[in-house]
Amino acid sequence: MDALAQRVSALRASLQSSQGNTEGMVAILGSFDQRLSELEATIHPIQVRAHATQMAHENIDKAIKVADDILAQVVIVREAEATILRGPHVDLESYLKAVGHLKDAVGFFSSRENFTSKERFLNDVNALLSKSSLMIEEEFKRLTTTYSKPIEGDLILGSPPKLQWASDGDAEADGRNSAHSEHPSKDLETAICRTPALIPSRILPLLHTIAQKLVQDGNQQSCYKIYRDARRSALELNLRKLGVERLSKDDVERMQSDALEAKIGKWSKYLQITVKLLDGERKICDEVFEGISFNKDQCFSELAGTGVSVAKTLLSFGDAVAKSKRSPEKLFVLLDMYEVMHEVRSEVEVIFQDSSCSEMREAALGLMKLLAQTAHEMFVDFEELVENDTSKTNVHDGTVHPLTIRVINHVKFLFDYQLTLKLLLQEFETGSDTESQLAVVLTKIMQALQNNLDGKSNQYKDPALMSIFLANNIHYMVSSVRRLFRLSPFKLPAAVVHQHRLILAAVEFQEL
Repeated sequence: MDALAQRVSALRASLQSSQGNTEGMVAILGSFDQRLSELEATIHPIQVRAHATQMAHENIDKAIKVADDILAQVVIVREAEATILRGPHVDLESYLKAVGHLKDAVGFFSSRENFTSKERFLNDVNALLSKSSLMIEEEFKRLTTTYSKPIEGDLILGSPPKLQWASDGDAEADGRNSAHSEHPSKDLETAICRTPALIPSRILPLLHTIAQKLVQDGNQQSCYKIYRDARRSALELNLRKLGVERLSKDDVERMQSDALEAKIGKWSKYLQITVKLLDGERKICDEVFEGISFNKDQCFSELAGTGVSVAKTLLSFGDAVAKSKRSPEKLFVLLDMYEVMHEVRSEVEVIFQDSSCSEMREAALGLMKLLAQTAHEMFVDFEELVENDTSKTNVHDGTVHPLTIRVINHVKFLFDYQLTLKLLLQEFETGSDTESQLAVVLTKIMQALQNNLDGKSNQYKDPALMSIFLANNIHYMVSSVRRLFRLSPFKLPAAVVHQHRLILAAVEFQEL
């Protein structure tokens, strides 16, 4: 029991000591808490001041950033202003970039609600943009006007070669020499006018860029009017130099052959020039407004009005010639005209591809068909003319008759037009190839001549002289045409060759 009592006493003493320590520790901690509170009270103002300083620095940084951005925009605007004032003619690409920078500046200042000078800057920039819009429009006008000058006269009004038909005397001399004479009108091929570029190729991209800019800025009407007026003026001046006259069928009928030949020579050249000018206008109009939301077909239609009028006048002249009085010599005129129409056909279809121009396209194709039809009918007329020839020219010595010489010269001239005749005969679908059709035409002419010569041979009372007459004429026919056929893919008509052999055999028999 004593031991237990001692332990209890020791435990009580220990608890009392621990309580004292605890109270001492609590007192110490209370002292620390008071000191921390005092320290916190001392530090808090410092923290507030530090936070305020940090916020001030951040606000200063933001203000500096805004000021830098504004200053950068001001610098950009000033640089753009200098570029704008120099004008787009100095450097179009830089000019358009400067305009873009100004538009960006408008967006920038519009979003700065707290910028006190915003309105002043916006007014300045918008005024500069308005000025740039006027200047770019003026540049478009300057370029289109500067490069819409008439083409040099020598390139348009070169004198076309004069057409001359061989006279009977010339033909007879040609026949005796058995020489192949080309038809003079074929010289027109070397007189084709090659129209130069209407606008230099280096200028077209500039016009395209400016036109695109004008349309994007809503200035379609100004762009439309400037381009149309400038190009129409140039086209009118070019076509006015041609001096195209409007001639009716009666006017054509009253013309002397030389005057008509000269008119037709000019017609061929003027038609090619007119088509080339219109084709050139179509191409540059398409290139300038390529990919732009712009009614370029209507623009071309309006600027080409004078050209279309001239083309109609030229087509009406061709129509008058095709419907005028026929003659063997006029066949070659029609072939020349058909050849020219065929050459410009593809260009005409491109130029007048729009539905509003279909009338012009149909008129050109209609003239081609009329020329082909008339020429085809003139083959038949010539065949009948040869077979029914009743000229009383007597060849006393049985030599070659003038009719034979004229017909062979006519055939020689036709051989100059082989390619044209093939194209012409394609207008008539007969189921056979054009070479066969042409061979048939030539064979009929030769057969008609042979029939006529058979009749003329009856004028001779002496059978031997009759045979000599036929032999000379048939031999001249065969030898002349054979030389031509050697240069062509056609075969000499068998009937003519057979008759030639029979007559030569008859002559040899009579000599025996």
